[in-house]
Amino acid sequence: MIAAQAALETKMLLRNGEQLLLTVVIPTLLLVLFSSVDIVDTGSGRSVDFLTPGVLALAVMSTAFTGQAIATGFERRYGVLKRLAASPLPRWGLMTAKTASVLVTEILQVILLTVIAFALGWSPHGNPFAVLLLMVLGTAAFSGLGLLMAGTLKAEATLAAANLVFLLLLVGGGVVVPLDKFPAGAQDALGLLPISALSDGLRDVLQHGAGMPWGDMGILAVWAVVGLAAAGKFFRWE
Repeated sequence: MIAAQAALETKMLLRNGEQLLLTVVIPTLLLVLFSSVDIVDTGSGRSVDFLTPGVLALAVMSTAFTGQAIATGFERRYGVLKRLAASPLPRWGLMTAKTASVLVTEILQVILLTVIAFALGWSPHGNPFAVLLLMVLGTAAFSGLGLLMAGTLKAEATLAAANLVFLLLLVGGGVVVPLDKFPAGAQDALGLLPISALSDGLRDVLQHGAGMPWGDMGILAVWAVVGLAAAGKFFRWE
């Protein structure tokens, strides 16, 4: 039942034009545009080496947070979640299926963006296990926050808030603009955001060949625990 529901969730996500815009089109355009045109000073080295980890982090956020929040919010509004909760599929099974759908979509995103980045001359370094762990922690953190938003706000409010957060974190989360370009007082606060921790952690590993970025992993772990716990406590199925 979980596998069937996960397959259905994935098909619905991939057929949704707005979700494809967030999960595929925007990250791809950002990677190609900012790697090809010298718009933002990304420091020493090639732009694609700086941008690719940030765009991978953006892909995780777009799927696990923005896409999941909007889709779940409208399912809740139209009574889909209520009906599914009354089906033989248990509630934990439904959440597991949604998580599996997010992971499948992220795998497809990573494959696509990696192929494009290699075509642009990307030269990654570092430990693949550290990259995997960062992306899993990032997925957990953004999933918790997305489900918390979808389970507490009205669908229209979730749609507006999720897209607004996406845009704000795209600009201020170290995805395409280095955090050191912001005022000194804002850098510390921005560095505590989950998108900043994920993009910086991936950049430390893939661009600079670092080992385990424990500080960024710790930030993501805190967000994951807080977000998932809050979602589990406050999520309303109706």
